[in-house]
Amino acid sequence: MNLLIKMGNRRFILFTLILLLKCCLAWFVVFEDGPSVATMLTEIPFFWVVFCLIEWFATKRKLLYYTIANLLFTLLYFTVLMYYKYYGVIVTYHALNQADKVTQVGDSTYSLMDPYYLLVFVDIIVLVSIPLWMRSRAKGVQLNLRPISRKAISVLFVVSVVLCYLSIWPNRASMNENKQAEEMGILNYEFYTIFADDKVDAAMVDMNEITQDRIDWLKGNALSGEPQHYGAAKGKNLIIIQMESLQNFLIGLQVDGQEVMPNLTRLAREDFRYDNFYAMAGQGTTSDAEYVVNTSLYVPKHEPATKNNVKKDLPSLPKLLKAQGYDTATFHTNDVQFWNRTELYPALGFDRYYDKSFFGDTDHIAFGSSDEVLYAKTIEELKRMDESGKPFYAHVLSMSAHHPYNLPEGKQRMSIPEEMQGSMIGRYIAAQNYADYALGVFIDDLKSSGLWDDSIVILYGDHQGLPVYSMSNDERELMREMVGHEYGYADMFNIPFIMHVPGVTYPSVIEQTGGQVDILPTVANLIGASLDNQLHFGQDLLNSDSNVLPMRHFLPTGSIVMDTGVFIPGNDYEDGTNYPFDGAELPEGYGASRDEYERALELLNLSDSYVKQLPDRIPQ
Repeated sequence: MNLLIKMGNRRFILFTLILLLKCCLAWFVVFEDGPSVATMLTEIPFFWVVFCLIEWFATKRKLLYYTIANLLFTLLYFTVLMYYKYYGVIVTYHALNQADKVTQVGDSTYSLMDPYYLLVFVDIIVLVSIPLWMRSRAKGVQLNLRPISRKAISVLFVVSVVLCYLSIWPNRASMNENKQAEEMGILNYEFYTIFADDKVDAAMVDMNEITQDRIDWLKGNALSGEPQHYGAAKGKNLIIIQMESLQNFLIGLQVDGQEVMPNLTRLAREDFRYDNFYAMAGQGTTSDAEYVVNTSLYVPKHEPATKNNVKKDLPSLPKLLKAQGYDTATFHTNDVQFWNRTELYPALGFDRYYDKSFFGDTDHIAFGSSDEVLYAKTIEELKRMDESGKPFYAHVLSMSAHHPYNLPEGKQRMSIPEEMQGSMIGRYIAAQNYADYALGVFIDDLKSSGLWDDSIVILYGDHQGLPVYSMSNDERELMREMVGHEYGYADMFNIPFIMHVPGVTYPSVIEQTGGQVDILPTVANLIGASLDNQLHFGQDLLNSDSNVLPMRHFLPTGSIVMDTGVFIPGNDYEDGTNYPFDGAELPEGYGASRDEYERALELLNLSDSYVKQLPDRIPQ
């Protein structure tokens, strides 16, 4: 730095300081320990590599190039902030493929932004102040802006590249992407993922080595003999209701003496309720939940399933049921083009879909017609499907309780306590209360039409609704009061799973661990459809008592949900952390074992390898 000052190049110093402030803001939001000396050691060398290139190659308009570099770094830091607030991981170049979604879910995106995030755009001030600063020469202040010598540039460039290398290379094997970014520095991490991402992926496993026996062994799922309830619902209709952003803590929750989800709570008390059931969606959020439920495959790394996986000839629940004589359809009030469902639904094998073109845009909430409109029009279609004499499978997706939970005032059905008003939690509770009301009307219609007694009905949440990364300290305290302990990862991904099966289910709270990947094999057993020739990574929840759920995207690679809680690795297994379901301390030896950790990683690799080697889907 002294060398630069002696040479008088104020641009170099000024833009370094400006960008250092911005990266410190990003570190303050993203990393638990915030900025430190390590921040300067990992971030500044990357600035200097770029600045040296500008000094070396630009013979004029250097201020313009510095400004462009400043703006690009600023946009990157701002993107890191916003992405982390919802997804809880560091954004990489892969997410650029989904940049168009920002405009389509604008309200949801902007609601995550704290006003002080705009401080990263101090470059605007810089652009205004630099010309004024340079004019100060007329007042007697002498600014030496002569170029840095080529020798000094070369020395500084080499030193900066070496420092970047020393930040990247020792941390390249870290499993936890957030830890990796913290150790490398955000900019080094982004650079590293561009050039090394494919090299660190696990080796593809040959298709002949991917067997159901191997998957079951890795999951510890050893079923022997005839499974219970096999074919117990043969010929019954199947209605699966995917509830937007629904979390399990809402069941039975009362706020100021008002039950938030009275209809869902009543259903949970009348049939099977799985209390330790977890969302497994990835970057594609709602569409990923549809994918996991209907394929019993894990979501891909770094991208939504609707990008590349839908190009494959996927095994699926609709295809399995069509072979059993079922009519299949999916219902969603959003435009089918959102999340590329124009390819998702044919890939899953649905006979038809009903989207915005069917439901219209009346009684608008979130991205389309309200849940009331969804259920009112869907029930009429289900009656028509039932009249055909064939059993049917209907996948029904609610949407009104979508982040940022801006429910129209006329739709609010409960009063929100003063301490929750204006907060994300207050909006969330009001939106879910409305969604519950609309669901209750639909359930009543199913019962009055006779469909309830002739159908398997399953309800589950698609993904988390209240990300812990998005909460203010006041909101965290509100959640602590509601759930009875510090709100954490186990609470965030815990979603309801309620199953009504005529003649099989009865009032019961089941503590067994499960996830969205388990729905397909559970349904197949009830329907009496053999999975002998269909690979699946879930397990029949009616015939298993233990589970391992590898997580992706919203948690770092290597994270697992298991019977005792959630495990998140550090740089590796040894420095990982266990988060128990109830927020309490786990007894010694009750967390994830290294064996479970390694099996979870292998399961993800098997799923990725399997999908990549499937034949391409032939468009119909």
